Amino acid sequence: MTTRRTIAVLGATGMVGSRVIDEAAVRGHRMLALSRKAAREDLNVTPVALDANDPRALREVLAGSAAHGAVPDAVVVSVRTFPADQEFLVGATRAVLDIAARRGIRVLVVGGAGALRSPGDRGLLVADNPTYVPAGYRAVAVAGVAQLRACEAHADADWVYLSPPALLEPGVRTGRYRRGSDTLLTAADGRSWISAEDLAVAVVDELESPGRRQHITVVHQDAPPPA
Repeated sequence: MTTRRTIAVLGATGMVGSRVIDEAAVRGHRMLALSRKAAREDLNVTPVALDANDPRALREVLAGSAAHGAVPDAVVVSVRTFPADQEFLVGATRAVLDIAARRGIRVLVVGGAGALRSPGDRGLLVADNPTYVPAGYRAVAVAGVAQLRACEAHADADWVYLSPPALLEPGVRTGRYRRGSDTLLTAADGRSWISAEDLAVAVVDELESPGRRQHITVVHQDAPPPA
């Protein structure tokens, strides 16, 4: 039986954050939906208005001193910016790590594929590989690398950085995905992709049953053939 947790999601109205809220709430976890725009209130979901640029407000929420009164067991950081805003991304991530380290809260950062190593060339980051990252998206990919480096530099926090595959888009929840470590994965059809819904499944799975690695990735997995 899964232990019911209180999970805060920073970036709760975004493509990934909103799906993590849905997935975890359905599994019975209590969700704190942190975002500038009001998230929907539902069974197991408490919307919390929060500016990720405000460390004091973030500290109050994660300490349980805000109106909702709950100290989360875990925080999911799922903020993204386009065009890239590396300073904001790294700053918000560091702020969460600082607060979480003092309170023993686990942090799962939904990062970027750019921080992964290229298949067949571990010395080449995906952020620097034009096969996977077009020039117009390189700044976003580089910001994701900086976000991972901020996690790696934080020795006191309990964190995991989840890199999606090269393509992440809204789709269908299948509940099927393949998990890897720090190298980009491709699906059976040769593409490196996953739906946001299945990425959310992977996020909640990791929170419920933590693995040993701090940098992980996932990719869509087709259904197994009939027995």
